[in-house]
Amino acid sequence: MIPNWRLGRVFLSAQCADPWEQRKFGDLYRKNNERNKQGLGQESTLSISTMTYKEEGNGAANDSLRNYKVLRKGDIAFEGHKNKEFAFGRFVLNDAGTGVMSPRFTCLRPTGEQNQAFWKHYIHHEPTMRPILVRSTKLGTMMNELVVDDFLDQTILVPQISEQGQIGRFFSKIDSLITLHRRKLEHLREMKRGLLQKMFPKDGESVPELRFPGFTDPWEQRKLGDLIEINSGRDYKHLENGGIPVYGTGGLLAYVNEALSYKKDAVGIGRKGTIDHPYKLKAPFWTVDTLFYAVPSSQADLDFVLGLFHRINWKSKDESTGLPSLSKKIINSVPIMAPLFQEQQKIGKALSYCDSLITFTSVRSLLLW
Repeated sequence: MIPNWRLGRVFLSAQCADPWEQRKFGDLYRKNNERNKQGLGQESTLSISTMTYKEEGNGAANDSLRNYKVLRKGDIAFEGHKNKEFAFGRFVLNDAGTGVMSPRFTCLRPTGEQNQAFWKHYIHHEPTMRPILVRSTKLGTMMNELVVDDFLDQTILVPQISEQGQIGRFFSKIDSLITLHRRKLEHLREMKRGLLQKMFPKDGESVPELRFPGFTDPWEQRKLGDLIEINSGRDYKHLENGGIPVYGTGGLLAYVNEALSYKKDAVGIGRKGTIDHPYKLKAPFWTVDTLFYAVPSSQADLDFVLGLFHRINWKSKDESTGLPSLSKKIINSVPIMAPLFQEQQKIGKALSYCDSLITFTSVRSLLLW
């Protein structure tokens, strides 16, 4: 049998045309109970969820480490916590190096030659592993537990070692690209945080550290309400389906046939619940009753105002005793510093460009993933 997701002749050579073979896990793996007799220390503790070293250990006493299991490269550990992606737990392959893990986790060791880059992804592939784990796990006290004998009796399709190698190298290249894009994304986010610090005056000052040429006037002390008009969201359940987006504090919720704002863009800010994640709303749009939308005045730049919103510690403005909440009065009364409209536009354009790069890089990373 040949799986329908085989990469094809673009990536694989003609010698990889052999059908995949049905194999029992008992022929591929055996239970690993190797204990830490060589005395590996806390710095060798592996996090099973990420398969990376935890140099500070996991809080276990040093004298208990000798009973920890040794995990070698190529070994797989079962992580039984359930989530939306992995309903019955998951296997994680150790490609970090020799380490130790808590004895409460189940570990399996390959019985023969394998390509680690291939098995790292294959053994972690939920569509492949889900029916297998359905038949070989049981519900434990805090997480699913692997029934090893039942698991080793299950079967899986396996390619020849040469094809494993080619698929493994392909996915390793994808992993490298994902890592590269994640680093670029974090760099861009750090750059955005730096711009928000340097392009706005520090407390007690009237000019920012970083400024565009041609602007020398001091910024003016204002209230946020001088730059915006706060509007309330409304329930949308009575509306029909359509092409206009409905937003809540967590983002996009639905599409309807009417808008609260047809032409004016705005900044969305939570009225209740999530109050510290403002974001841009492009007209036309509708917002629910837990999301205010702030429309900039004619002498306020939208992206500059969004930058102001991102700089404000909104959680410190919460006056509720229960669910975090903001009021129009509180938002309007926040003191801010603002320059002339032309300088706002320059700052807003720079921040918007940075946001565009972050979005582009994030989407590329998700497409690779």
